[in-house]
Amino acid sequence: MTTNASTDGNFTQSELDKFGALAQRWWDPDGPQKALHALNPARLGYVADRTPLRGARVLDVGCGAGLLSEAMAREGAQVTALDLAPELVKVARLHGLESGVKVDYRLQSVESLADEMAGQFDAITCMEMLEHVPDPGSIIRACATLLRPGGKLFLSTLNRTPAAFALAIVGAEYIARLLPRGTHQYRDFIKPHELGAWLRDAGLAPEDVSGLMYEPWRNGARIIPRTDVNYLACAAKPDAA
Repeated sequence: MTTNASTDGNFTQSELDKFGALAQRWWDPDGPQKALHALNPARLGYVADRTPLRGARVLDVGCGAGLLSEAMAREGAQVTALDLAPELVKVARLHGLESGVKVDYRLQSVESLADEMAGQFDAITCMEMLEHVPDPGSIIRACATLLRPGGKLFLSTLNRTPAAFALAIVGAEYIARLLPRGTHQYRDFIKPHELGAWLRDAGLAPEDVSGLMYEPWRNGARIIPRTDVNYLACAAKPDAA
């Protein structure tokens, strides 16, 4: 297993290969990313409720093949989207040509973009990604650099709890087969207080933590108070003095 946690690419090659292999069916609502399609409206709603998207300059980190990127662009945002899996970026660009939704997709790490575009984004999303990288704190620091003062960072990940293990791994991957086996590693799940510490270390002010519940019986998702499985978080970059 090849791991690179430098500022040039904070990734594990096996993780990129795993998700890259799903690229051709990423936009299939009944395919291996069916659950992600169900989560997307709730994720979009969480972001839109907390920051204006129309006319905003938004960055989507770990964009996959562009589900959330396109959704935010449809709401009027000017979206730049990053991923390190070439297969995913290719499919995202092709889907954008078919849908007519304009997104600037880049095969680039967020750390390298931070060297080029500091302070240029009104909002940044990083969904279902932090639990798949060697150094989540590096991602958050780069996002903090890229945000303008007053900008907001939106994250989603999985809590490291027995409930998350039972539902996200045993239930979703092995029993219901909603996700490919091996999608998640329990040791990489992140407790909210750990995420909060990384946010504060990066100079960001946590504003909210909310649960995100996937309901397979209706193939939908909703925001809930409980954060013991999936959760979303919002943090703001303080305004300049």
